[in-house]
Amino acid sequence: MMKATFKGSYDPDNSDATGSVVLNAGNINLRASVTNDTFVNGPSINGLTLSLESPGSFTVDYNLPKKDVRFQFMNTVRVSGRPLNLSYSHSVFGKQTKLDSVLMLDENNKVSANYGFESGNCEVKYSYVHGGVMTFEPRYDFGDKSWDLALSRRISDDSVVRGSYRSSTKVLGLDLTKSSFANGSFKVSASVNLAEEKKTPKITAESIWDFEM
Repeated sequence: MMKATFKGSYDPDNSDATGSVVLNAGNINLRASVTNDTFVNGPSINGLTLSLESPGSFTVDYNLPKKDVRFQFMNTVRVSGRPLNLSYSHSVFGKQTKLDSVLMLDENNKVSANYGFESGNCEVKYSYVHGGVMTFEPRYDFGDKSWDLALSRRISDDSVVRGSYRSSTKVLGLDLTKSSFANGSFKVSASVNLAEEKKTPKITAESIWDFEM
């Protein structure tokens, strides 16, 4: 089976598109991903990434223009009976190594953290789901000592509205995501930088389509 995903976004200053094709071979997926750079000046290898992945186990990405290999390994262990999802990734060319973890406390509460071995930076996020419709997510970055806050609410079976604030950039954002298409979704975002003297809202639109062939 083959699956294709296409993602397009637009804002007044920039437009972007990405796409991927996945070929399923048993428990292994072969993926080819492209970006705008692959076609902007005619077909090229710019923005082209080839991947070999086993869902929930490992992923190997090869970025052709950068000749960079990225390894990612995933595993789940149990801590006091609760699942702890671990993800270890390493980029050979970029020399970046990162460990991500998510601890499910219960169906409504989880704690996630990521640690960069080169930078020594650590981020911790807590997520709480209230009533199955509202999610509260504070996050703290120990590297630049900044915090983020996000609050989202499901307003219908296929629509979610989300507000967020980042203390490091002083950007206040509002998103509306709607999964109204048979095989895709649509997202409209508005943001304003409170640090700027002229606080002009920035509007972006994004859509994703999924196909099976």
